[in-house]
Amino acid sequence: MVEGAVRHGTTMQVEANYTDSHGQSEIGFGITRLLGFDLHPRIKRINHVKLYRPVAGQAGAWPGLAPAMMGRAIRWDLVAEQYDQIIKYATAIRTGTASTEAILRRFTRAASHPTYQAMLEVGRAVKTAFVARYLRDRDLQREIHDGLNVAEGWNGGNQVLFYGKGGDIATNRRDEQELSVACLHVLQAAVAYVNTLLVQDVLAQPGWADALAPEDRRGLTPLFWTHVAPYGEVKLNMTKRLELRGDAAVPQASGSPVRP
Repeated sequence: MVEGAVRHGTTMQVEANYTDSHGQSEIGFGITRLLGFDLHPRIKRINHVKLYRPVAGQAGAWPGLAPAMMGRAIRWDLVAEQYDQIIKYATAIRTGTASTEAILRRFTRAASHPTYQAMLEVGRAVKTAFVARYLRDRDLQREIHDGLNVAEGWNGGNQVLFYGKGGDIATNRRDEQELSVACLHVLQAAVAYVNTLLVQDVLAQPGWADALAPEDRRGLTPLFWTHVAPYGEVKLNMTKRLELRGDAAVPQASGSPVRP
């Protein structure tokens, strides 16, 4: 999850990463915070999550949260002591000097490592703040739920586009794996582009412009694939285009108009 958010190959600036319950952990919250973006998980058993006190000596400060409170506070002294080290490792992940997997594998062999423990303390503090915000912020709950639905829906589309051999990359050769994924990305981009033009044409009609409410427009997405036919004979005609009003005639040097 961290590697995909840090090295995604686009100019996009990642502010938050949505993940299901299995994608969240205390170390995950800690590393994403150090890398400058938020982890927004949908926690399945949120009623079993334990919260940490910000400082010691506040046993009765939040009586309503008492059943969920841990018996100790965040160890800010350990974070301050290991601050330079955790920044060093976070910088190594950001610059690609070391992968997140390699760093965590090194730490999990010695879970008592003070730098790893400091990262966990950062993660516990961030997770506690996130859970408190999530429980009271309905807009955040909807945002995470909607974001995950988009990702899960598009994963279903990948199974339609990448249908051969059960949707699996059936090779161990790196070059063939990269070629398969690159072809899948081209197909994804092509489907999303054509779908965007189709939706744009429909919305250009005055009747639809007046009929759609803001809630309806928020539900619009180019990630649909029911019109895709992955099986059967496909005839490719390079001289014919979809009749979309978004296409404008572009004059050639000779003066005859052609489609771009």
